[in-house]
Amino acid sequence: MKQRKGELKKVAQEAALKGGLVLLKNFGRYNKVSYKGEINLVTETDHLSEKVIVDHLHQNFKEHTIITEEIYSLKQDSEYQWLVDPLDGTTNYAHGFPVFCISIGLAWQNQIILGVVYQPLLKEMFLAEKGGGSFLNKKRVFVSQTKELKQSLLATGFPYDIRTSRNNNLDHFCNFAVSAQAVRRAGAAALDLAYTAAGRFDGFWELKLQAWDVAAGSLMVTEAGGKVTDFKGELFRIYSKEILATNGQIHEQMLDVIRNVQVISDQ
Repeated sequence: MKQRKGELKKVAQEAALKGGLVLLKNFGRYNKVSYKGEINLVTETDHLSEKVIVDHLHQNFKEHTIITEEIYSLKQDSEYQWLVDPLDGTTNYAHGFPVFCISIGLAWQNQIILGVVYQPLLKEMFLAEKGGGSFLNKKRVFVSQTKELKQSLLATGFPYDIRTSRNNNLDHFCNFAVSAQAVRRAGAAALDLAYTAAGRFDGFWELKLQAWDVAAGSLMVTEAGGKVTDFKGELFRIYSKEILATNGQIHEQMLDVIRNVQVISDQ
């Protein structure tokens, strides 16, 4: 690996802090909103945060590829690929609901090696490095030790085509709602994954997410001792359209619930 790990971590966290300042400055103020789909919105602040993050990454690593959710992507022929969500939880942010974050993942030769998830309101910086563990504000974190699904707190979300697609997660949500202790739908997948890594959630599942939503968070879960797969229990890749992330203890139990829904849907 050509770049020094310490330098990569330092710049990633600096970029997240810069983006976080933009989010804090504009939170609670009027934000011009536009729509990428019927319920998929984007704010001016998404673009402002994205620009400062991309500028900082590019200033330090001019040869790297940067892929973002909105408009400032830099496509280059590089072994390094940054995946940036400058504001995960845009709908929450636009409504003044204080659950949102910045997510920055780094892939080297198509393998995620670094992840940062930053919640600026709480000043919580989640960091994971492949082979180096997961941390919250420099303190190492681990997944929960809950062994039974019925005692588990789960998290999920719904895709933007919930109104038009039958594959909209409502079936899974109903089954998990009566199988787990409780289910939360907070509206920021990257934060849900970071919370799973830190033991705040015992498991998380969702479908139709994008690579920038899961790149950082999926690494955090595995580095915290958890397990991440697709809905079939097979190897998860950041471009997969399904993700199941757990503490490892309840993984098979959650897969059983998911498989039950799939069998019913196929009849």
